[in-house]
Amino acid sequence: MKKIKIYLSGPMTGLPDLNFPAFHKEAERLRGLGYEVVNPAELHREGDMKSECLRRDIVELLECDTVALLCGWKDSEGALLEVHIAQQLCLTVVRAMDITGRLK
Repeated sequence: MKKIKIYLSGPMTGLPDLNFPAFHKEAERLRGLGYEVVNPAELHREGDMKSECLRRDIVELLECDTVALLCGWKDSEGALLEVHIAQQLCLTVVRAMDITGRLK
């Protein structure tokens, strides 16, 4: 059976450490549940412009089955764009905290 691939989406800009600790914690939790996880915090390189990061993130998003939303995602322009793209592509969009077992 193919592993479900989850893309993490949430706020970064303006938050301490770009909110990377929250991204890493959730990625670890979801991997522990058996999911393949794309964590944008693992894709970003120091010195990259926001637009470069978002381009890279969207390419990865296109390969995922599900988008898992971190707290505060509605306050993030990037996350709002990612959710819009996911909805247009008929991907599953859920709050990360609601994933407690196997997604259908």
